[in-house]
Amino acid sequence: MKIPKPDIKEKIMEEMLKVTDLKRVYGKGGAVTRALDGVSLSLEAGEFVGVMGPSGSGKTTLLNCVSTIDKPDGGSIVIDGRELTGLRGKELAKFRRERLGFIFQDCNLLDTLTAGENIALALSIVKAPANEIPGRVDEMARLLGIEDCLNKYPYQMSGGQQQRAAAARAMVTHPALVLADEPTGALDSKSAKLLLDRLEVLNRDRGATILMVTHDAFTASCCHRVVFLRDGQIFLELRRGELDRRAFFQKIIRVVSELGGEMEDVL
Repeated sequence: MKIPKPDIKEKIMEEMLKVTDLKRVYGKGGAVTRALDGVSLSLEAGEFVGVMGPSGSGKTTLLNCVSTIDKPDGGSIVIDGRELTGLRGKELAKFRRERLGFIFQDCNLLDTLTAGENIALALSIVKAPANEIPGRVDEMARLLGIEDCLNKYPYQMSGGQQQRAAAARAMVTHPALVLADEPTGALDSKSAKLLLDRLEVLNRDRGATILMVTHDAFTASCCHRVVFLRDGQIFLELRRGELDRRAFFQKIIRVVSELGGEMEDVL
């Protein structure tokens, strides 16, 4: 089954994510940590945006708040026109299930299911028509280059293949926003490059909107722009524009050097 491509020209100016004055505070009294201290950020549909920063800068907290894993202490989060901070219980779970996709550092595939069954499960959960599921699984597997892995169990696949299967599972439901948390962190350089190449294809050809946290400058260089956090606030934003990936990588490295911290400079 061939899945129609979204009309990216119509969607590209649509605001898919809007974070306004987001705050998250941990601790009490004299032991307060402002993990997020008034962060504002927006993504248009079809954007691929990276978030970087030294350890403790707030990047993981930002992703956790946007993904509804954590609850902010102030500010607002709007995804695909819905204000998330007011959603509760089943309504929140339904939105998370149907409108968000997740790619974690650990692929989190179910060991008792094949790659194809793991991907299909995501469609079953959102109650996709049963007759559409095989075609949608095959199409996403082709886009991610894992057609020959669909009948394999996770233990029969390489780490890179497992992570691409996890990406397929995250994107097969066509979520409004894909949230990636260090997706290349557990991969060797070859597998990481292959995964990033496939994410770029999904972004370019399918209009996938991706917000990705990473510590790795090479990984970040595949994004349209990179937002740097420091001490819970946005420190700087770099836009790729017409730069090729190598030139953008060099710009990112210069900022990483200025920020210092525990960010790795990986070529």
